[in-house]
Formats: sequence, C-alpha cells, structure tokens
Amino acid sequence: MAKNIFATKSVDKLIKESESGEHGLKRTLTASNLTMLGVGAIIGAGIFVLTGTAAASAAGPAIVISFLIAGLGCLFAGLCYAEFASMIPIAGSAYTYGYATLGEFIAWIICWDLILEYLFGAATVAVGWSGNFVSLLKSLGIQVPAAVASAPLAYNGSDFELTGAIINLPAIILILVMTALLVVGIQESAKFNNIIVIVKVAIVLLVIGFGFQYVNSANWEPFIPAKEILTDGSSRYGWQGVVAGAAIVFFSYIGFDAVSTAAQEAKNPQRDMPIAMLASLGVCTILYVLMSLVLTGLVPFKTLNVPDPVLVALEAAGPALKWLYFFTGVGAVAGLASVVLVMLMGQPRIFFAMSRDGLLPAVFGKVHPKFHTPYVTTILTGLVAAVVAGIFPIGLLGELVSIGTLLAFVIVCAGIIVLRRTNPEIKRPFRTPFVPLIPILGILICGYMMANLGFDTWLRLIVWMGIGIVIYFLYGRRHSKLQQQMSQKAAELVN
Repeated sequence: MAKNIFATKSVDKLIKESESGEHGLKRTLTASNLTMLGVGAIIGAGIFVLTGTAAASAAGPAIVISFLIAGLGCLFAGLCYAEFASMIPIAGSAYTYGYATLGEFIAWIICWDLILEYLFGAATVAVGWSGNFVSLLKSLGIQVPAAVASAPLAYNGSDFELTGAIINLPAIILILVMTALLVVGIQESAKFNNIIVIVKVAIVLLVIGFGFQYVNSANWEPFIPAKEILTDGSSRYGWQGVVAGAAIVFFSYIGFDAVSTAAQEAKNPQRDMPIAMLASLGVCTILYVLMSLVLTGLVPFKTLNVPDPVLVALEAAGPALKWLYFFTGVGAVAGLASVVLVMLMGQPRIFFAMSRDGLLPAVFGKVHPKFHTPYVTTILTGLVAAVVAGIFPIGLLGELVSIGTLLAFVIVCAGIIVLRRTNPEIKRPFRTPFVPLIPILGILICGYMMANLGFDTWLRLIVWMGIGIVIYFLYGRRHSKLQQQMSQKAAELVN
C-alpha cells in the first residue's frame, strides 16, 4: 500500500491529459493578465490593515523588516513555484506539482491543505471587505445594521462567543457576485481584475507619494523598540517582535501562488508563469515596504492598532491629505474584492485537476460548454465560501489560512529538491537557482513562521488534515485513475 499511495504521475502524462479535449480549458491569459492576477491577489488586507496593526502589536517601525522576512520566504517559495509552473504548465498548482514529484498521497494532502488557502482565504478577505464596505457607506451617510453586517460568532483566541449578529450579508453578496463573474469566463474575470488592480495600486501610490511629504522621522526612533513583556506572558518589539510581525504580515502575501492555478489558461505558460509570479511578488513587496515606512513615519506606531490604520495616518497629516480619505476607502474596498476574486479562481481549478485524476467525482471536472470554465467547482466553492464568510470571524479564518499556505510552500520547496534528483532530465524552461540552497531556505523560513503560530492553530490543522486523510482512503484511493492503472498492470503481470 505504501508504495502505491506514493506513486507519482509522469510530467509527460500530465501535460498530455491537460491538452486532451475531454479536459480542455481555454488559453486566453497573457503575461500581463497573469501578473495583474498576482498583484490583485496580494494587494488587499495586508496593505490596508495589517501594515499598521502588526507595527503596533509586534514590530514597531521595524515592521519594514518583518515584510522583508516574509517576502524573502515567499521569494524562495516563488522561485520553486516558478520552476514547477514552467515545467508543468497545467491546472492544479502545488497539487499537480506534488503528484509529479512526491506521490499521490502527498498530492492529496497538498490539495486538502490548499483548501485552507483559497476557499478559507476568500472567506477571510470577504469578511475584511465587509467591514471596509460598511465603513465606506457610513461615511456617505448610509448606515448598515450591525446585525446583518458582522459574524454571529466571535473568536477570542481559544473560545467562541455569540455576538448577537445574525449574518455577515455583505461578505456573502460579494462572494456570490465574484463567483458568478468567474463562471462567465476567466478572460472577463481577468479584465475586471485588471481594472480593480489599476485603481487600488494608483491609490496606494498616491498615499505613499503624498504621505512621504509629511513624514516625521522622529517616529522611526527607535527603529526596533525595546522588548516588552505583556500580561499574558507573551512579548512584542525587539527582534522577537520583528519575527512575530513577519508571521502576522505573511498573510499579506498569500495569493501570489494563485497565479499558478491558471497555468492551463495561459497562452505561453512556460515563459509567462515565472514572470508573473516573481514580478507580482516583487512589485507588492516594494509597495508594502514603502507603505509601512509612510504609516510609521506619519504617526507613532502604537496608534496604528485600529481597523483602518491608513485613514488614521492620513488624519494625522491634517487637512492637506483629507482629500485622500474617500479614495483610500474606495481603494480598500476594490483591493479586497479583487483578492476574493483571485482566491475563488484558484480553488475550483485544483478541484478540476483532482477530478481529472479520479480523486474526486467526474462532475468536478465539468467545463461549461459556452464559457469554458470549471463551473461546477466554481459554484460549489463560492457557496461554501459564502457560508463560511457569513458565520465565522476573521481572526480564526486568518490563522487557518496562514498555516495552510505555509505548509503548502514547504512541500513545494521540498518537491524541487526531490525532482532534481529523481528526474534531472526533464526540460525546465525556468530553473530555480542555487538548488538545494534556495529550497532549503524556503523550507526553513516558512517553517519558522509556522512555529510562531499558536497551539490551537496547529491543532485545527492536524484535525483538518486527519479528515482529509480519511476521505482519501475512503474515496480518493479507490477511484484514483493512477491506482487503477497500476492494479491493472499488476493483474496482467500475474496472468
């Protein structure tokens, strides 16, 4: 059994199956489309919320270093993703890469893990979008009752409490609208995303450009504040705070790997996928660093522990930047919406790839006859994400998304090392440099950030993975096309 469940699928066979008419997706995305998808997935809650809150609660002005640490971990993982994406340019992202290198069982684990990143990630950001959208409406004189605009459950780090709210309706509506857009077509979704990305990046650049004119460098001193021990025994600031800040802001980078899920819809995936992933990651890291410098330079960092730190920082600059208030609110709403769009795009394509391999029922692999999109899995993903977003609080969801994504990054980095040894002859249009050093650094940095997440988060990950393993042995392994082929060959040898 152990040998069978760790059997791999050849890269040539994966590519051949992806090009068959039975599982054909429409190749319409260019390098610029893919890069914009990456930027659309990254620029969101991180730049509009976490930049300030992580500075206030963990790292101080040194949040800049936290972003660089998290970005470095993503860069190492991104270089590994880029090699896989150029070598195996088909739908499925890390799931497909794992199937080709580490075996079917590990591929299933990755897929189950990626549900935490994409499906729960979409729900998490939708909850954040709801809060910003309600605040924007309030500034326009429109009041949305809290009972229908917040989660009925609250999470205090270990227990759930009832909030008195009924449902987070704005979050549900956003997910349903984005789901409908994705069913209509990937090209239409990409065009919509491009418009939103241009809007939110323009607003971010306006805040950075005008904000730097009012920076008080005294707010950056000391750059790494002295370590403080809190009443619960935890600490903040100092180097430990900087590292803790990296684990917090890592959520800001989640989504650049979603570009790889659209490989089968890219016009020239071997060339464009590495460009898109690394370019989007580089652009967003620069924007994060500049924004964190502006925010911590405009106001003392301890004042930024609020849901809208950018607006707080702009207010400190006085009337000169008041005109940016409304535009920043619009940018936050638009930015978070595009993140939800890309997250909802990623998950169905992984389900699509699993159906192709027999690990999920054939209905998961259905492509719409007119729109050429995996519409069944898109609708299913949207409905589940809508329910999750409407009920659960953002804190719990955010922790699950972070640990799930970090685990996927660790596995992808390990996969590069394995494949270089087992299949060195495979054509690699893009090669990860300095192997095994880069993958090992990616594993160490991402693993270290995982270690900084709480015990409860680890426990939920273990329970979630346990459920996935049970499903694999009850259904996936029995219906796997690869397992059936292996059994058939074994029977032929016996006869």
